[in-house]
Order: sequence, then structure tokens, then C-alpha cells
Amino acid sequence: MTEFSGKTYWLIGASEGLGRALARQLDREGARLILSARDEGRLISLAADLAEARVVAFDVTDHQAVRSTVASVGPVDGIIYNAGAYTPMRATEWDTDAALTMCDVNFIGAMRVLGQVVPQMVGAGRGDITLIGSLAGYRGLPAAIGYGASKAALVSLAETMRHDLKGSGVVVRLVNPGFIRTRLTKKNSFRMPMIMTPEAATEHVVRAMRSRRFRTDFPAPFSWLMKALVFLPDILVYRGR
Repeated sequence: MTEFSGKTYWLIGASEGLGRALARQLDREGARLILSARDEGRLISLAADLAEARVVAFDVTDHQAVRSTVASVGPVDGIIYNAGAYTPMRATEWDTDAALTMCDVNFIGAMRVLGQVVPQMVGAGRGDITLIGSLAGYRGLPAAIGYGASKAALVSLAETMRHDLKGSGVVVRLVNPGFIRTRLTKKNSFRMPMIMTPEAATEHVVRAMRSRRFRTDFPAPFSWLMKALVFLPDILVYRGR
């Protein structure tokens, strides 16, 4: 079982919502934290309430900033990629800039960061990687242009890394939440089944991080329904369309 006390975890996407709640919980568990996001002010206010936290603000969409930030952070015991962007969007109302931002933050940003961090961990023969995906990554959904595709790509990335990092000493896990009550989900006008508070979602994430299990989807039974959609034939999913 993973212990957090005395270990250094780099939490990317720590300024709001799940990331902020997760930082507080890991701090209570005794972890040393490196907090990252674009909003330095929000990170500083969070760090002020924690026992041991360092603020490193940067933008995951800026490749040079990623490279210099990874170099300044140095080796860590674990990394949590929680950076996320979301705008509800239908294909009939396509906003290219917003769609590309979601892809860049949710997936390409992870590729940039991991491209710098994973070789270090493999060279050291140890490391712990947690990728925060989404249940929206399991099947194409209405009004999810950009978001659904980027999360599906992150799910695929995690699955590939799980194969390739076997035996390397580097643990990778994928955590797929459902709806979490944040400033992002406030944009939704539809009903969000089994929506959770960031604190309740954090309990699931920390429990997943304590284990060596690869995939954690929550909340049940909503996650079961979302995964079941993968196996439904297209004629049923797109009936009447």
C-alpha cells in the first residue's frame, strides 16, 4: 500500500475543485507538495494553509515553460496530472479555439509533462503517476466536442503506459471521475447524475493512489452505466439519428 508521508508529489491542476481538495488531503497525509496551475495567486492561497507546499505556476500548453518547469522541480516521488479545461459544445456550435484549448490542456499538456518526467522516472527505476481522466472518455457523448475526445485520448495514453512501464518500477494509474461540483460543471445546463463534491471525489482518488490497481472509475453505479455504453451496438446508441 502506498504511503504518502515524507514523499514529494507534484500536483498539476491544484488551484481549484478536485485539485484543491486533493492537495489538502495529501497534506493531511504528510506528503510534501509541489502545487502547479496557471493561477499563481490561487496556488499561494492554498499553500498558505498547508504544512509543506511549494508553488510552481506554469501553463501546460507552453512547451518551453513545461521543459523549464520540470527542470526546476527536479525529481519527485509522484506526479498527479489533473489539469483540465471544459466548455460544453455541440458540433453544430463548434468553437475551434475552445475545442483546441480543451485538447491542449487535457491531453497534449499531459504529453508535454510526461515526456519530460517519465524518462527521469524510468532512469531512476521508480515513480508514481496518476492521470485524472473522466467517464466521458469511454464513449462519444452529446455536447462534448473537444472534452470527450481529449479524455478518451488520455485514457488510451494511460493504457499504453501501463503496458510499456511494466517492470520499470514506475507505477501508472488512471482515475476516471463522473460529475464533480466545480466551476467547470456549473457551465452545464443538463442534469448531472450522482454529482459529487470535490471532497467526496478526493476520497476515491486517494484510495486509488494507495493501491497498485490500474483503473478506478467512480461513482458506482453511474460508472457501470457509462462503461456499459461501450458495448452497446451503434444502432441502439444512435437510434433515431
